[in-house]
Amino acid sequence: MIQKIWFRLVWCYIKLGLFFYTQKITVLGRKNIPKKGAVLFAVNHPNGLIDPLFVTTTNTRQNHFLVRAASFKKPWVKKILESLYLMPIYRIRDGIQQLANNQEIFNKCHAILNKGETLMIFPEGSHDKKRSIRPLSKGFTRIVSGALEKYPNLDIQVVPVGITYQHISDYPAKVCINYGKPIATRAIFEANTSAKSINILKAEVTEQLKKLAVHIPDDENYEAILQKLNNAQVDFTEVNKVNTMIENKVFPAEKPLKKNYLQPLLYLIILNSFVPFLIWKKAEKKIDEIEFLDTFRFSLNYAACSIFYCLQAYIISLFYGNLIGFFYLTVAAFLIVVFTKLAPTNAKKHVEID
Repeated sequence: MIQKIWFRLVWCYIKLGLFFYTQKITVLGRKNIPKKGAVLFAVNHPNGLIDPLFVTTTNTRQNHFLVRAASFKKPWVKKILESLYLMPIYRIRDGIQQLANNQEIFNKCHAILNKGETLMIFPEGSHDKKRSIRPLSKGFTRIVSGALEKYPNLDIQVVPVGITYQHISDYPAKVCINYGKPIATRAIFEANTSAKSINILKAEVTEQLKKLAVHIPDDENYEAILQKLNNAQVDFTEVNKVNTMIENKVFPAEKPLKKNYLQPLLYLIILNSFVPFLIWKKAEKKIDEIEFLDTFRFSLNYAACSIFYCLQAYIISLFYGNLIGFFYLTVAAFLIVVFTKLAPTNAKKHVEID
């Protein structure tokens, strides 16, 4: 019970932070989320650890997460992640000897599903900014088949979830979370052999993901198509519209980048947040994967600004009273909301073509 309360408090804190960080979160297909029973959310993975934050804060189910084991290296980080229902999944790159640990994790997943709870997994296996649905690993299908074999009366609904960003490394963020139609796995595994059922389930999830997120086939035409979409400044979060353009090979005319007339407001926000800004600029130099830029920008700045603004408000209140301190805090938050919600979110303008 304590863990669930802790999770819900963190859930609310993160949801509030994403409101300040994101210009618009479009949620489609929310009605497809089963209100009860075992659910496995199979999500594409374009943008690091911020992906599960967007998915879990747009549905009210109690989620458990499978994430890369590399995230659990530091003991104190491991304790925090485990308290929030995150579990490590090991890959060959983590060492062949580590793969044996996956069986214990799979057993935990089976028990979670048998309780009628939910599990979130990223079957592409790693993050990648490319606007393509990559080949899915069979790990999630093995979790499903193992749970059904262990608990014959269990029915697991697999819900594919597509995530599409306007631009994964830009602030303010703009994102579409698209929930697909539930796939009843028990019927598939009862009607087919285990091997065939795994292939059917994998194919159905792949097919849905290609419609739920913007999908450009990863072939020799990928870069050319992406450049046409970027140059036309399409809104990638209008997933169906963009996928129709890709399918029909009909693209809008090139458009100029939208000018950011609110840039002076951003400078004012930075001036008011100089300590968090300095912390972020130092941390940013150590980020070597663009897919982690959003994750660290959001988490570091949100935590640092929360503390720094409250500290500044407290100091102001000591000199000028609580009312003035609260007024400062309100204005500081309001300025961030104005910039986040009104600043333009452009697509990347130019793409290198080999």
